[in-house]
Amino acid sequence: MASGSLVAIGALWLALAIDRWLGEPPARWHPVVWMGAWLGWAGERIAPSAEAPRPAVFKPFVLGMLAWWAGAAVVVAVAWVVQWHVLRHLPWPVAALTLALALKPLLACRMLRDEVLAVEVALAQSLEAGRARLAHLVSRDTQVLDADAVRESAIESLAENLNDSVVAPLFWFVFFGLPGAALYRFANTADAMWGYPGERGGRRWAWAGKWAARVDDVLSWMPARLSALLIALAAWRWPAGLAAEAARTPSPNSGWPMAAMALVLGVRLRKPGVYTLHAAGRAPSSVDVHRCARLGGRAVLAAAVSGTAALAAVQGLGVLRIG
Repeated sequence: MASGSLVAIGALWLALAIDRWLGEPPARWHPVVWMGAWLGWAGERIAPSAEAPRPAVFKPFVLGMLAWWAGAAVVVAVAWVVQWHVLRHLPWPVAALTLALALKPLLACRMLRDEVLAVEVALAQSLEAGRARLAHLVSRDTQVLDADAVRESAIESLAENLNDSVVAPLFWFVFFGLPGAALYRFANTADAMWGYPGERGGRRWAWAGKWAARVDDVLSWMPARLSALLIALAAWRWPAGLAAEAARTPSPNSGWPMAAMALVLGVRLRKPGVYTLHAAGRAPSSVDVHRCARLGGRAVLAAAVSGTAALAAVQGLGVLRIG
C-alpha cells in the first residue's frame, strides 16, 4: 500500500478518534465557524430586504452564486495547500496526524450524539426544558411541540446530520481528500444559512440562496442514500418501503436517512404540515432516542470501514496521492 493510502486511511481513523475523545475545537479555531462568519457577512449583502417594494430575481441569484464561489474557492485553496504542499514534506505518521487534525473539524459525530441525548435528559426534567434543548438542534419553533414531537425532532436531527456531518464529508474526502471534505462542509453550511425558500432575518432568500441550495442537493445526493444504507447495516435489517417514505419530504436527500431511521426503529417521524414518515409507526419513547444514538454510532463505524476500503481502492487508481 502506498504512503498516500496510509496517510489518508490513518487520517480518517485518527480524525474520528479525536472527535470521540476531544469533541469540537474552540469556536475561534473552528473552520466551519469561519465559513459561517463569511456566509453571514456576505448574506447581508446579497439577499434583498423583505421590505423592498419589488422582489428582485436575477441580481440576488447572481450575487449569491458569485459569493458562494468566492467562499468555496478560498476554502478549497486552503485545504489544498494543507494537503498537497505541507503534508508531502512530512513522514507519513506525522502527515496522517496533521491531516486528521485538519479533517476533524469537518466531522461532528460526538457533538451530534451528545446534543440528541441531551434533549432526552432535558425532557426527563420537563417539557419546557426539552423544548429549550431541542432549539439548539433545529430551526423550527420548538415551543409548540409536545413530548412526542420533541423526540421525533431529535431523532430526525440525528439521522439527517449523520449524513451532513459525517457520511458526506467522508465520502468526498475519499475521492478528493481534504479539499473535497472542506468544500462539502462549506456547501452544506451555505445551504443551512442561505437555502431558505422564503424570508428569514428580514431578508428574502428565494433567489439569493437558490444556488447554494441546489449545489448542496447535488453534493448530498449520493451520500444521503449511503447514509440510509449505513443505518440499515447498523440495524442489520433492510427498511422495507424506504424509497417511498423518503419521497415524502420536500428535500431530495434528507428523507433518506430520516426514513431509514424511522423504519428500523419502528417509529413515526413528523414535521407538522410538511411530512409524516412511517405514519403507521408508534410514537418514539426514551428508549428509541437512545437506540437511535447507538445506531448512529454503528453507522459511523460502518462508514469508517467502508471509507477505508474505498480509500484503498481509490489510492490504487491514483485519484488521491499524498506524500
